[in-house]
Amino acid sequence: MLAALALTAVLARADISHCACDVANPESMAARECGLCREAEKQSTDMVVFPLKDNNPRKPNRWLVLPRGHGKAGDPLASMTAGQRTALWTAAMEKGRELWGDKWGAAYNGDISRTQCHGHVHVGKLLDGIETDNFIVVNGPAQIPTPKDGTGLWVHAIEGGKLHVHTGEQITETVLLR
Repeated sequence: MLAALALTAVLARADISHCACDVANPESMAARECGLCREAEKQSTDMVVFPLKDNNPRKPNRWLVLPRGHGKAGDPLASMTAGQRTALWTAAMEKGRELWGDKWGAAYNGDISRTQCHGHVHVGKLLDGIETDNFIVVNGPAQIPTPKDGTGLWVHAIEGGKLHVHTGEQITETVLLR
């Protein structure tokens, strides 16, 4: 019961479908959900993606990988070009390998569970025993599908250089070590 209440509280404040972050309007950028938009604005304009240490003290082992540019409200993966998505997933995988070798995972939360408007991928150590049967196998980051229904996905390496892509979930970052 307590877990259900906590999840409800998170989801109640998480829906970013009506993001008002506008880099041309400094007042709008002061909102809590625009924090990653502000971080993106600090980066060089020639960057496509960049890593950022998660500043949440409850996630000391977590990193984020973000696109430098801003897309549509909520920055869904679908608003990015194929090249931008490939760069995002490639950078997430590289950061994961750098920190956790072959035990990395990358997660993109669904639209109603995200708390930040700027699109981002969580990167962390994949928890042991988290594997489910709901996945597809792809050969690399360019083949990671783009959710069209507002759900999220999580990705991790498997033997042979391939990836498991788990789809159809809202809260995906829970598969990673906090």
